[in-house]
Amino acid sequence: MPYHYVYVLRSGEDGTNYVGCTNNLKRRLDEHSSGKSFSTRNKRPLQLIYSEIYLNQQDAFTREKFLKSGWGKNYIRRILQNWFRSKNLGG
Repeated sequence: MPYHYVYVLRSGEDGTNYVGCTNNLKRRLDEHSSGKSFSTRNKRPLQLIYSEIYLNQQDAFTREKFLKSGWGKNYIRRILQNWFRSKNLGG
């Protein structure tokens, strides 16, 4: 049974976060880093700052949708507040 991942990348270019979902995290991170992903091509360098793993694809898609919402963005800021502070970032 394949795993499904929801992940958050932080842009070193403009400080924005990108939320994505994949069944192969290493491959997807390589695609983002090498500029093969249109949505993050101009936001490199990118840093993986958060990830979750799911057994069910639909659960992962539901979580991705939540993390892209206003409440989800607040959730990321809240759980990573110490990381953002250590980097002097607003989240």
